[in-house]
This record gives sequence, structure tokens and C-alpha cells, in this order.
Amino acid sequence: MAIVLMVIGVLIILLWFFLRPGRYTEAQKAMVYGVNHAHRGLHSRDKAVPENSLPAFRAAVGQGYGIELDIQLSQDGEVVVFHDDTLDRVCGMHGRVDAFSFAQLRDMRLCGTGETLPLLTEVFDVVQGKTPIIIELKTGPRRAELCERALPLMRQYEKQYGGVYCIESFDPRIVRWFKKKAPDILRGQLTDRPQNFEHEPWVLKMALGNLLTNVAARPQFIAYGPGKKPPLARLAEAMGAIRVCWTVRPEDDVAAKEEENDAVIFEFYTPKP
Repeated sequence: MAIVLMVIGVLIILLWFFLRPGRYTEAQKAMVYGVNHAHRGLHSRDKAVPENSLPAFRAAVGQGYGIELDIQLSQDGEVVVFHDDTLDRVCGMHGRVDAFSFAQLRDMRLCGTGETLPLLTEVFDVVQGKTPIIIELKTGPRRAELCERALPLMRQYEKQYGGVYCIESFDPRIVRWFKKKAPDILRGQLTDRPQNFEHEPWVLKMALGNLLTNVAARPQFIAYGPGKKPPLARLAEAMGAIRVCWTVRPEDDVAAKEEENDAVIFEFYTPKP
């Protein structure tokens, strides 16, 4: 019996060590708690208002929603707002975003409209601190450079507009970078069920989906996909992480998602701000 209790105790300590989220202040918590965030801006299903476009962000600000957006680097190191690794789906051009200069990207159009890829600074000029922003940093071979180039832009946004924002990423190395370099910025771990990480090795799938990477990144909020969460993910939330759900759509049980989480990232419907 003593050995069994000892083993249980060791397991509890290990789980606490690996899963424990980072601490946060009430001011940091207020950046996301109870806020509905428009996924890639308030874009439309028919693409008339394309995702991650300035009109989508203006619409979100106008209706009082928070905003979620994605950033990555152009070939020449500009911080652009765009989700996919490649341009095929949104711009009808083949190739990775980071294979083109910003001038080349600027000549492309979003979803067949007249809109172009915006810079992060252009989005900041639209939002002007009027609503919180969740900034997702996309992973890749230049992830450290993306962090280094994006952080000064965020700091300038704070200084110029009093902008309120936080960061998140699927890559725990990016979340850890902000833990070390900018611990005052609220940081979140994006994740999903292990089976949804299709191209990752089994061990990494299990670590990401069960939030065992918290040991390195210590995220203060967890942005989990809309499916059923595994027990370890729920345990990490029970340890105090702010609970964010992505991406809630009208076909989901919206009321349940809002009840179960502290904040939701939504698209294609208009919840309360």
C-alpha cells in the first residue's frame, strides 16, 4: 500500500510539473476573459469580406468584438497578416508566403476581392486600441525572427494607442520565447486533440494535444479546438489556465461553448460583444 501511495504521489507531482500553466494578473486576464473574438476579423462566409483583411477588422471594431489574427514574415522580413503557409487558397497563387517580398504580396488579392494582405502595423492603425487583439504567430524555420520583428511593433502599438493584445501559437517554442523575452505579455498555447495533428510524430501529437509542453512554455491561457478535450487538457485548465475555445461556428452548440469557456473565437455569426 505504501508503494502504491508513493507512486500515486509521484505521478501527481509529475502531472503538476508538466501541466501547470503560468500565473497571470487580473489585468492580463481581462484582455480575453468574457470577450468574443472575431476569427481573422469579422469576415463573411461568401468571402465578400475576406479573412484577415482590413475591412474584416474594421467590421469587428465597429461591432465591439475582440479580434484574432495571424502573422508571419514575408521574404524580406515584413510582418504580414495572413493565415495559411501558402497563398493558394486565399490568393490563387502557388507558393509559400515567405517566398515573396512584401511588394509582391501587395500585388495579390484576397479571395478575388480588391483587398490585399495587410501589414500588422496597418491593422494596429485600424484598431487603435479600441478592442483586444489575439495575435497568433505562425510557426516555421524563421519563428525566432518573427518573434523578434513582431515584438517591437506590439510595443509601439502599446505606446501609440494604448493597445491591448496578447499572443498565442501552436508552437510552444514561440510561446516560450515570449515567456522569456516579454513575460508581461499574456501568452496562450493553441492546441487541439492529438489526432488532429496529422503530420506530427505520435509522441509530439500526444504532448501537444495533452498540453505536456506547458512545462516549457507555461501558457497563461489555453486555446483548445472545439472537440472533446482529453482529461489531461481539462486538468491543465483546472490548474487555473484561462479557457479559450476556437473556432466556434453557428452549427456548434454556441451556448454550451460560451458556458464552458472563458472566451471564444468565433466566425460566421454575431454573438454578443
